[in-house]
Amino acid sequence: MKKILTGVLALFMGASVAMAQTPATQQAPAKAQHRSEKPGQKAQRPGLDSVSGKPVKKDGTPDKRFKENKETKETKAQGPLKKDGTPDKRFKENKDAKPEGPKKADGTPDKRFKENKEKKAEEKKA
Repeated sequence: MKKILTGVLALFMGASVAMAQTPATQQAPAKAQHRSEKPGQKAQRPGLDSVSGKPVKKDGTPDKRFKENKETKETKAQGPLKKDGTPDKRFKENKDAKPEGPKKADGTPDKRFKENKEKKAEEKKA
């Protein structure tokens, strides 16, 4: 009786192992589709202005994403110029500004730092 019971038990175990080992149907992984543009972006370049040839938005304003439409920092007020066209450094508008260093809470320069200390040569000239 023990041999029959052991045989039946071995048969059931073998059948369950055989069913558990059936290969699952594998689906081929879907390839991700690559987009040339990011979501929310248009694939085409903006229209060009007929007069200047620079990129413009739909409403006609210049598109600031492009280098040719960005404004330069040359909007600084220029003082008098020399005959050769270079700025005349004798005038306050043309002098280079001193580098700003750390400031105290009240907004005055902190004299503990080298950038804010006045040089002795400048004091003798003035």
